[in-house]
Amino acid sequence: MGFITISFQCTEELSEIVQALLGGIGYEVFLDNEEGFDTSIEKENYDQEAFEEVIAPFKEQVTYEVREEEKQNWNKLWESNYEPVEVADNILIRASFHQPEKEYDYEIVITPKMSFGTGHHPTTTLMLRNQLTVNHKDQTVADLGCGTGILAIMAMKLGATSVDACDIEDWSVENALENASLNEVDVNVTVGTVEQMPKKDIYDVVLANINRNVLLSEMPIYAGMLRSEGKLLLSGFYTEDLPVIQAAAEKEGLQYSAHKTLNNWVSAVFEKQ
Repeated sequence: MGFITISFQCTEELSEIVQALLGGIGYEVFLDNEEGFDTSIEKENYDQEAFEEVIAPFKEQVTYEVREEEKQNWNKLWESNYEPVEVADNILIRASFHQPEKEYDYEIVITPKMSFGTGHHPTTTLMLRNQLTVNHKDQTVADLGCGTGILAIMAMKLGATSVDACDIEDWSVENALENASLNEVDVNVTVGTVEQMPKKDIYDVVLANINRNVLLSEMPIYAGMLRSEGKLLLSGFYTEDLPVIQAAAEKEGLQYSAHKTLNNWVSAVFEKQ
């Protein structure tokens, strides 16, 4: 399978903005490098016109190189650059080829491959930190847009009875299942959007780390999936987007509870009334 890989040179602040915009047109894989970041998309999904439209406002601030690669080359790239992530004092995300230097209450072992969710992005960190504040024990959980499956795995480690997850990319589903097996937990993962999930139960906890536009459009679905007093954890948007996210949630009977921020990214918790 061919992939288009694009290497960017830009500031860290601009890197986060560009990544968010690229995420809105289908890019889901981001890997930081010393000068900016790399991103990748299947060759058949690469739309040069859409890409150039996103980049146009930043032409004077970024430089980039576009090249075609095989999936194996991308995997070698992340493996050579991947470092363990200490999300909190008691949470470590690491690859199987790393060994922890100390003991953690929660350790998640992943092989990211092509999936978004290596643990390095602020939204993953924020979601995991918010998960620590929400009761998962004996709860049913849905992880929407699961990527590598980190949040689903964390839910099981926190005592969830079951986790149903979905992602629009088939390789993400494959990867999430592999990572669940690495961590010796069972997670049900299907290909598709939340609307395409073959089995949508009423859940105690719903997790969605996607992007602002998708969260807004799917908010009624999230609310419908939650039981009374159920918790909704969201991320994938900026601090300035919190008011509009909160307004959309409250319109569906979801009351704002709390939020955390990191590098202007936000993860918020809502409760169904």
